[in-house]
Amino acid sequence: MNQFNRVKKQAPKAVLLLSSLLMGTPWLSHAQLANTQAETAATSPANESKNNPLKQVKTYTCPMHPEVISHEPGRCPKCNMFLVEQQDATADSAAEHAQHQATDSQATDHQHTTAAKTSNQVFDTPTPKADNLVKAQNQETTIKYVCPMHAHIISDVPGTCPICGMNLEKVETGGNTQEININVSGSMQQALALKVAQVERDTLWKFVQTVGQVDYNESQITHIHARVTGWVEKLMVKSMGDTVKKGQLLYELYSPDLVNAQDDYLLALDTAKTSGNPRYQDLVRRAGLRLSFLGFNDEQIKQLAQSRQTQYRVPFYAQQDGVVETLSIRDGMYIEPSTEAMSLVDLSKVWVIADVFENEQSWIAKGQKAEIAVPAMNISGIEGTIDYIYPELDPVTRSLRVRVVLNNTDVDLRPKTLAKVSLFGGPNRDVLVIPQEALIQTGKENRVIVKQADDSFTAKVVTVGMMSQGKAEIVSGLSEGERVVISGQFLLDSEASLKGSLMRLSSGHQH
Repeated sequence: MNQFNRVKKQAPKAVLLLSSLLMGTPWLSHAQLANTQAETAATSPANESKNNPLKQVKTYTCPMHPEVISHEPGRCPKCNMFLVEQQDATADSAAEHAQHQATDSQATDHQHTTAAKTSNQVFDTPTPKADNLVKAQNQETTIKYVCPMHAHIISDVPGTCPICGMNLEKVETGGNTQEININVSGSMQQALALKVAQVERDTLWKFVQTVGQVDYNESQITHIHARVTGWVEKLMVKSMGDTVKKGQLLYELYSPDLVNAQDDYLLALDTAKTSGNPRYQDLVRRAGLRLSFLGFNDEQIKQLAQSRQTQYRVPFYAQQDGVVETLSIRDGMYIEPSTEAMSLVDLSKVWVIADVFENEQSWIAKGQKAEIAVPAMNISGIEGTIDYIYPELDPVTRSLRVRVVLNNTDVDLRPKTLAKVSLFGGPNRDVLVIPQEALIQTGKENRVIVKQADDSFTAKVVTVGMMSQGKAEIVSGLSEGERVVISGQFLLDSEASLKGSLMRLSSGHQH
């Protein structure tokens, strides 16, 4: 207790002595002041380690590997980085502040000294002569040493980073070539699940897979109009979608014009028979032709000539098989020649209108084979032929429409149904191909990662031709037999881009 009182009385004297010394020697450096404060604080009872049971224990750890803990300053045994001090939270705040200043001052001096020595070792290399510089530029590869944490630290000799203390990694860069070598260990290749495929020659078929819509065959649509004015007396078709057969009765029509036309035909027949003049035979022919133009068929004209009786309710029959697409009349309606009574469409043949992308239009030609599938109806494998290519692109979708004609004798395909369309063009034989997933498409260029014979990797720029069925044609940049990476290539490409940037930095200036 007496000893504690004596030390307590001496503490103000030490502070007074320190203040007078600071005022008397303004040239005293900040580092010396911090050391003096640290020594004064160290003599206080709060930092007396021998007598105080709550002694502060300093620990040092690696920023990259927290599991590495030491009680002495130094470097990490794994990455060689400087160990960083960790403070005890239960220590006295004043002593901690004084000790922190002293430690920072010492660590700063130590870091500056170490960095100066390391930088002298790494960067203070003699400037090469002109002859040696020319020889170095003519070499195919250039060896540089780069800090993994600070990519701007580049050296020509091995050493440690002056910032973090990590060992500089060896980097091999191509001199003026576009190929950048990447070394990956076998265990890292397994961890990245790298897969390769061989560059080979194959035949690529021009193949377009798109979607389309089943539609009516417009050449098989028949529009039915009454060519005279009249009234519908009996309508046999009840609704749209009804199926009709050729020769089936559609409706009966009363029209004064049709009655007059029949009377004129019968009068011409009687006149020609009684007079015997050949000129009246031509009159009969023209009267019958008039009836035909008004909607009478040949059978009806023959029946009228035989019966010699005028029909007031004239029947009209279907001229072909089909389905009623539109129905605009009902019983008792008054119709005119401009009125469309109904329309029939023959579904024995249908169209499939498909959209082809603008960049694939050069592959399409009239007469090419097509395969149609309708998943909604569980129909697949229907073969067809490109019948027509529309002359202009859709300005909204920027697609080209093509027309495929299909036989539909069983009427399985329904119009307005969506369909999958596969169009097959001509073959592109004996070309270099790689799997399409091996391409790294950046928008400006296409790259691939090539595995070398020594298991290193190289990023190469390639020129791509046709891409079809999961494969890409290689016009230039690769040779047959080379191996390209098809899985994990993006990580390797990132590494290659980083080393390319280092190569450009080293060609400009060095630190």
